[in-house]
Amino acid sequence: MSEACNHDCSNCHVDCESRAPQHEPPHARSHIKKVIGVVSGKGGVGKSMTSAMLAVSMRRKGYHVGILDADITGPSIPKLFGVHGPAMGTEDGIVPVKSHTGIDIMSINLLLEDEEAPVVWRGPVIAGAVKQFWQEVIWEDVDFLFVDMPPGTGDVPLTVFQTLPVDGIIIVSSPQELVGMIVGKAVQMAKMMNVPILGIVENMSYAVCPDCGKHISVFGDSHVDETGAKYGLPVLAKMPIDPELAKEADAGMIETFAGSALDGAADAVAALLK
Repeated sequence: MSEACNHDCSNCHVDCESRAPQHEPPHARSHIKKVIGVVSGKGGVGKSMTSAMLAVSMRRKGYHVGILDADITGPSIPKLFGVHGPAMGTEDGIVPVKSHTGIDIMSINLLLEDEEAPVVWRGPVIAGAVKQFWQEVIWEDVDFLFVDMPPGTGDVPLTVFQTLPVDGIIIVSSPQELVGMIVGKAVQMAKMMNVPILGIVENMSYAVCPDCGKHISVFGDSHVDETGAKYGLPVLAKMPIDPELAKEADAGMIETFAGSALDGAADAVAALLK
């Protein structure tokens, strides 16, 4: 049964019934302690990279971690981890593919015969695939399930917020001033859906000069601190542009990258179990 909407709907562009949470149970054999959404209001800010590195950070802390790749039309998680399908199924359900360090991963690319085949589906079909990843995949003894969402506030984020009991979201941004407005959209959607926001991660925040160590603002001065203050959100991390991270990601070896820029964000996620 839908819960009553307690949101001020006077300026709302989503009808109350579609916004009311209708969380559905996961697979009967799944056991997931916390679900964390990684979102962005626009594409190109490194949301999937952030999702992947958060999962790696939590795995290094000793947690059992999973990644549900909800970015159906742009699935990059398997590439970052160097994993391939096909994901195996049993009579009970679909078994996630494990990464080199034991992270459970489910992505549409792990179900396609051709990993480079485009997914040309309409919104409702894409949303249905995300529901399948929640209800038909066996997520066994997962401490943290990270949901890598597509950018924006469309069908899939709405489906995730309605279907999955999301315990918190992390908003990924980049330094450009335009992103302040985009973060605002993500914040407002989270409030509409009564989903807690853990904080903001700014990706591509700066580059470090290899000779002198100076921080170079490649995309201009950061605005994330003022954006965070505006919405009362903590800035969990400022991730630099790192050629080594790009190299490891391209090689499907993101788990070997030794960076610690996301430690603050990982601590905020770990605190949910305390």
